[in-house]
Amino acid sequence: MSEDKTNPLLCDPVSGMCEMPTGEKSNEKTAIPTENKPVKIIYYTDPICSSCWGIEPQLRKLKLEYGDYFEIDYRMGGLLPDWSYNSGGISKPSDVAHHWDEASLYYEMPIDGNVWIEDPLDSSYPSCIAMKAAQMQSKEKAVKFMRILREKLYLDKKNIAKWENIAEAAKIAGLDVPKLKADYDDAEELFQDDLNLAKTLGVRGFPTLFLANADNNQLTVYGSKPYDAYENALLTLFPEAKKKNIKNENAIDLFEIFPTLAPKEYAVILDKSTSEATSILEKLHQQGLLGKKTIKNGSLYIKK
Repeated sequence: MSEDKTNPLLCDPVSGMCEMPTGEKSNEKTAIPTENKPVKIIYYTDPICSSCWGIEPQLRKLKLEYGDYFEIDYRMGGLLPDWSYNSGGISKPSDVAHHWDEASLYYEMPIDGNVWIEDPLDSSYPSCIAMKAAQMQSKEKAVKFMRILREKLYLDKKNIAKWENIAEAAKIAGLDVPKLKADYDDAEELFQDDLNLAKTLGVRGFPTLFLANADNNQLTVYGSKPYDAYENALLTLFPEAKKKNIKNENAIDLFEIFPTLAPKEYAVILDKSTSEATSILEKLHQQGLLGKKTIKNGSLYIKK
């Protein structure tokens, strides 16, 4: 029933969407200016959005095959302001645990939902604001930072609303941690800007990707979709884009680009089955060429 969707942490695997309780739709079309590349993508996400973790394989493949033609502007959605409005299917953090374990199996991405039992988050706002503070230092490092935050949350069961876990992720990403802390207040304003733009654009959940070209033709991809949906949207807006052939990339080379990969990511990137990808990565791990982190719902392979 609709009541069950009042909590945005109850993401619907079928639609691939973590929906906000107050999804607003705007009729006005907001201009999305392209800057350095033919296509601009505004990606509305949240560090604790399980469906966003679910599209990491597709986004990584898109960056490898068409990265020359688009840039991504990462915007934070504020998926969980607090626990005050929740009702229906989820009323307390521990209710999320089983749901995340189900999402893990659906997306074939490693998630341990027990963080919601062992050290639950009271809000996603601290990690969203930290992400905006990271962007003030370096957009590139901010992307790495968000990936590390997610790995800490989904695999290590770390509460990424806590400063010590945010600081640790920032350090690994190569960010200046004292500066990140000092920038936090200004970053709150930037986060508020993201929330305001989300209302203008009519964001109703995450992930949402708005794509625009130089003529401000726009397409939107809502929720977790197969790779073709993202590729087709890009090619519709910029038909001249030439796909880079990555079929011959070997696993070790891929880890130079992405220091951690789940089998599902490797599978999507190189058009293999997840089981085939697992067997390739496991062999490299056994040869001592890759590290590995295993949780109850899967594994992550790590560059050595």
